[in-house]
Amino acid sequence: MNMKRIIIMAAVGLLSFSGAFLAAKFTKSAYVTASEPNQAAVAGEADDLKTTQATAETLGAAGQTDSEMRKTITEKQLKSLVYEIREKMREYNTKLQDIELREQRLQSTQDTLKKDIEELNSLRMELSTTVASVKEQRDRLLKTRLEIAQAEKANLTTISATYDKMDATSAGKILTSMCASQAQSGAVAASSADDAVKILYYMSERSKAKVLAELVTSEPKLAAFLCQRLKQTMEK
Repeated sequence: MNMKRIIIMAAVGLLSFSGAFLAAKFTKSAYVTASEPNQAAVAGEADDLKTTQATAETLGAAGQTDSEMRKTITEKQLKSLVYEIREKMREYNTKLQDIELREQRLQSTQDTLKKDIEELNSLRMELSTTVASVKEQRDRLLKTRLEIAQAEKANLTTISATYDKMDATSAGKILTSMCASQAQSGAVAASSADDAVKILYYMSERSKAKVLAELVTSEPKLAAFLCQRLKQTMEK
């Protein structure tokens, strides 16, 4: 009897538990079904908000990136411009230095040429003076030179042969007499003195030496004059 009551009470409890469980399950399902549309809407709005924020952030990031790119390009252009300006300045300075160096070389060359021209002018003046002096000496020599013409050469040769046969003293006296007329200045008269020189010129060397030695003793100035004129005597 007691056993039967226990079994009945257990069955009733099991039924009660099953009913409660089923009720709770149906209630939860209804609540979930009713709340699902609201949760979906809220989730959709949240997704839209996130998408909008992401788009805004993307646009902002894109704008910032574009600004940074423009800034970078501007800096590059500025650096490139500065570099080009520096290169132009360097080229200008190099060209300026080259021009200054050329000017210095040109000035040095001009100074050298000017100095050379001055030296050439000085040398030309000296040369002109020398040429004038040589010409003057030549003219003086031509004036003092004693020339023997071919027409008188035969006569002078014959006369000189006669003097060669004389003794030195006699020949010296004759030549002294030919040169006796002298000017007060000491210059021997041209006509007779030149004849005496011409005779000595064609005499033999031995006879000429004896006559001049004799004249050195008696007429030293005349002997010196005759020796000097002999050096200036020549045939045409």
